[in-house]
Amino acid sequence: MTSSAPRVELTSAASELLRRLRAVHGPLMFHQSGGCCDGSAPMCYPEGEFRTGDSDVLLASLTVEGMDEPVSFWMSKSQFEVWSHTRLIVDVVKGRGSGFSLEAPEGVRFLIRSRLVGT
Repeated sequence: MTSSAPRVELTSAASELLRRLRAVHGPLMFHQSGGCCDGSAPMCYPEGEFRTGDSDVLLASLTVEGMDEPVSFWMSKSQFEVWSHTRLIVDVVKGRGSGFSLEAPEGVRFLIRSRLVGT
């Protein structure tokens, strides 16, 4: 992947939802879940609520218009090895996820769309 190509992007719908969630919950972060209950879904938390560590990779600090701070996007190292040639696009769809992500009460859920990119 070239250095100018972002690893993670937001759709306009995802940006709008993040602005609404930010107004209620303060600074935000994502951690890409690795399976289990939600399949592989981007989970949105208040910044710092999900503990990251040496087994996680910071993929992006996403700038959202109208927000003072970026939204960090994390993924486990083992999952990143599988998805390393993929551009992740965070979108929003109707329906509730089954996890603890902040958007669940809104009747929508964050979803990853992906696009293969060259190395």
